[in-house]
Amino acid sequence: MAQRGKGNAKIKVKDLNLFYGEKQALFGVSLDINEKEVTALIGPSGCGKSTFLRTLNRMNDLIDSVKITGDIIINDENIYTSSDVIKLRTKVGMVFQKPNLFPMSIYDNVAYGPRGQGIKNKKELDKIVEESLRGAAIWDEVKDRLKTSALGLSGGQQQRVCIARAIAMKPDVILMDEPTSALDPISTLKVEELITQMKEDFTIVIVTHNMQQAARISDKTAFFLNGEVVEYDETDNIFSTPKDQRTEDYVTGRFG
Repeated sequence: MAQRGKGNAKIKVKDLNLFYGEKQALFGVSLDINEKEVTALIGPSGCGKSTFLRTLNRMNDLIDSVKITGDIIINDENIYTSSDVIKLRTKVGMVFQKPNLFPMSIYDNVAYGPRGQGIKNKKELDKIVEESLRGAAIWDEVKDRLKTSALGLSGGQQQRVCIARAIAMKPDVILMDEPTSALDPISTLKVEELITQMKEDFTIVIVTHNMQQAARISDKTAFFLNGEVVEYDETDNIFSTPKDQRTEDYVTGRFG
């Protein structure tokens, strides 16, 4: 059974089950995710990490056969009984495995969300774009080419612009689904440093296949196996003194 997190919980997940048609993918997941911490989700491929991540902003709603039971409370609101999915996704941003920038300028990529929220004032947009790019630690690299295509950037730069685009919406929570798996080691390090800085302002939940990455950047780690949370604890405990033999087998490389 997963241990509950301590401290100021931003997200409370209670007895979450998810089905794709007849096939159950998540089984009774219960955990609290603390505010302004990095929570890593680890486990072998197909164990339910990304499926769980996508329940936190209702991305699974886009799949017809999905059925979900249980509760997810964010900011004291049950996101599955609230009908305002658009509002939820402004408060819970998402960064995907591969950079998914729009074929438009760097500026327009970052301003896209705020414009969609009705912000038209150029000064205000300029401020949001600069603050977001600074927040994603890429302003100095792109400030002289804001009007050029974002697709001309390197993969690592594109991923940081994707993070800036998420920041621009002023979310409370940022979900990251293997955000460095397509990046080279130097770009990976930059994104990891950025995530560590960002937890001062955001609650971050990251799916990673890279256990060293989880150990480096996360405060808490949840180990998923076959759709269940086997163990959830402080990251140091998961990697040094896990309570469950299956966790120990996974983090020491005996399987997965």
